[in-house]
Amino acid sequence: MRNIYLTGFMGTGKSTVAQELSRLLQVRIIDMDKALTEQFNMPISKVFEEQGEGTFRRAEKELLKKLSKNEEPLIVSCGGGVVKDPENITIMKNSGTVFLLTASSETLFERLKNDNERPLLKGRLSVEGISEMLLERSAMYERAADIVIETDGLSPGDIAKRITIDVHDVTML
Repeated sequence: MRNIYLTGFMGTGKSTVAQELSRLLQVRIIDMDKALTEQFNMPISKVFEEQGEGTFRRAEKELLKKLSKNEEPLIVSCGGGVVKDPENITIMKNSGTVFLLTASSETLFERLKNDNERPLLKGRLSVEGISEMLLERSAMYERAADIVIETDGLSPGDIAKRITIDVHDVTML
């Protein structure tokens, strides 16, 4: 088995689904945002504010490179913007299967409306703002994805089960 990369917009359930997948597959999880928060020793919003998005994106790429070379397969919950860099997409595709988790703007708004920790949502936390951001990123997400899973109406457990089936199908090819 190769790495499993979970990508998608913030609020699609990457971290929660990763936990379920880890339980089902007995594979270790790396949550990139948590790892980077620990590396910088501050919340991502503060990294953006004090050091800029460029500093964060460089550290994100270095972490992704390191994870892609891990001896054992990993479940990697990627930050929402990891697909903005075409090199990151290549790294993921060369070392694993990339799953894109999607949800409607309305669902994402409901999941994110009380979240104050996401720097890119500042001033855009509405169904319309989320729709605009999704439109900006949708081509990048789709270009990165090997398999797309619509998460609206599904539990994290249901999504994880579907991924395990897809992973099995991919490894059988």
